[in-house]
Amino acid sequence: MTIGKKKAYEIDMCSDPLLPKLLLFALPLIASGILQLLFNAADMIIIGQYAETKELAEQGIAAIGATSSMINFFVNIAIGVSVGSNVTVARYFGGHRPKDVHDAVHTSVLLSLILGFGIGVIAICFSRPLLILMKTPEEALEQATLYVRIYFAGLPVMMLYNFGSAILRAVGDTKRPLHYLTAAGVLNVALNYCFVRYLHMNVEGVALATVISQVLSAVLVLRCLMKSEGSYKLNLRELKLHARIVKKILQVGLPAGVQGMIFSTSNMLIQSSVNFFGSTAVAGNSACMNLEGFVYTSMNSFYQTVISFTSQNLGAGKYKRINKILLSCLLLVTITGLVMGNGFVYFGRTLLGFYAKDGNFAMIDYGMNRMKVIMTVYCLCGIMDVLCGAIRGLGYGIMPMIVSLIGACGFRILWIFTVFQTHHSLKVLYISYPVSWAITAMVHVVCFVIVRRKLPKENRE
Repeated sequence: MTIGKKKAYEIDMCSDPLLPKLLLFALPLIASGILQLLFNAADMIIIGQYAETKELAEQGIAAIGATSSMINFFVNIAIGVSVGSNVTVARYFGGHRPKDVHDAVHTSVLLSLILGFGIGVIAICFSRPLLILMKTPEEALEQATLYVRIYFAGLPVMMLYNFGSAILRAVGDTKRPLHYLTAAGVLNVALNYCFVRYLHMNVEGVALATVISQVLSAVLVLRCLMKSEGSYKLNLRELKLHARIVKKILQVGLPAGVQGMIFSTSNMLIQSSVNFFGSTAVAGNSACMNLEGFVYTSMNSFYQTVISFTSQNLGAGKYKRINKILLSCLLLVTITGLVMGNGFVYFGRTLLGFYAKDGNFAMIDYGMNRMKVIMTVYCLCGIMDVLCGAIRGLGYGIMPMIVSLIGACGFRILWIFTVFQTHHSLKVLYISYPVSWAITAMVHVVCFVIVRRKLPKENRE
């Protein structure tokens, strides 16, 4: 079993030129993320425009928005573990260790199914009590509960796609996952329109469309791995949890997943605070969050890029390239965050108008209040994530988790119970985001310098 020659869809991460390869890797990720968010936006826009009444439209948008933090709470643990799979496969692939790549691929796929089924069952059981605990507006509670239960029923196939695409990213392939997501997206939008416009469904229609489209993307990525050549070819009969591989995946992935869960906990507290201001505020906040996702997913592509490139170069013993990878990704993520974030603010009222039925100006005003505070400096979030990704790419899981939890989550929770209690406004609530990003990023810089000094100064021959 050999690694084999580089295919047209793979990227050689361990040789120059660096910047073009970073962009070649990241741009399909950006396109994939934006496409995925267009599906989510389609959920809200179609309900907003084609629900039978303005009240049903507002309740539907509020229901989907009110569930986002809770969905992330359950999903992030599994997605975090997929980061561990990405790091493990990339390091073995960069180090030309085909047997280890093979074992890591088969362990990752089986692990994705186990996590998907296990977390899905737990999430379905606890969804309604959590929504009540989060003070979800009563008029949106039933629809929110229905939406998340259908959504979580599709969690196994969602995890299969995420782990499968993480494997492909590890070997430098970001193009084929984009193709599969495009096919799934077209199906998702078509089903959304049919279910809501012609079958007169509401949130249950968009939830079913999401699950069905995720089945398609999972089947396509699974088929891709099964037809691949070389060390990362998948054979379903060889699925097995290799203990040494599971340990390596969890060393990086479990802290990332726990971090994501606790981040979601702080966001759930913030969502609960927003819920206090009523359905119109929740709908405006939800629409803005949906738009923020387009900027975040674009910046997050450089987080995934720095992880894959750092992991492969570490495995190949190309230590001198690690600093260059980080600095290049920091430059790219800063430009992306500044340009996109401020561009969205400039066109904010027009963009938010897509979510509002019959010119719901109060909802648009609430959305703009959040947008002006967060989107103008959203690049700070990208900088924080890229620094965290560089440390994870070096194989450290616990350190970036602790820094992120204290610097971001802990700070936000403290802010809610102190500053927000004395200055009870949405603007004060939203300010907690950029302040926490800046603090956490500065600590990550110190941590990266510490762990980088432990590596050899010269490349391994």
